[in-house]
Amino acid sequence: MAYSLYDASIPVFLHMLRNLDAILDKAEAHAKANGVDLQTYVDARLAPDMHPLTNQIQLASDAAKSGAARLAGVTPPSFPDTETTWPELKARIAKTIDFLEGVKREQVDGREDAVVELPLPGRTLSFSGRDFLARFAVPNFLFHVTTAYALLRAQGVPLGKLDFLNGAGAIAI
Repeated sequence: MAYSLYDASIPVFLHMLRNLDAILDKAEAHAKANGVDLQTYVDARLAPDMHPLTNQIQLASDAAKSGAARLAGVTPPSFPDTETTWPELKARIAKTIDFLEGVKREQVDGREDAVVELPLPGRTLSFSGRDFLARFAVPNFLFHVTTAYALLRAQGVPLGKLDFLNGAGAIAI
């Protein structure tokens, strides 16, 4: 069987969201062990003009659910960006995983050449399904997951590359 649009999208989003969730678990344990207020992590930024951890998780969630929905030709669920606490961020990841688990292979496969439109302020970008996934959806998603990882690492959370790649232990390395 050929590697499909579904294979290159939904499992990737799910794997990395589960890793992000495991990274948050590790950060929470580190905070408790070291007397760090979790709000310090929630509000952390890499640079003054970058979004804090809260927004990075919201944006990773949005990228995964919207990317999957556009590939499947369905309307993405709307999650208001109201999370301000650690439990709310964990719940946001869980809701995103729940949505992705409901996206079926047959909704995505065969849409490699379907037109995917991405409305932006002032213009709309158009892609084939294949190009949308490879050139926008996955890179955008991984940017925000990577930034969340880097924010926590910069706060002293003992994370390594394997936490990013295999945080949920979903693959044998």
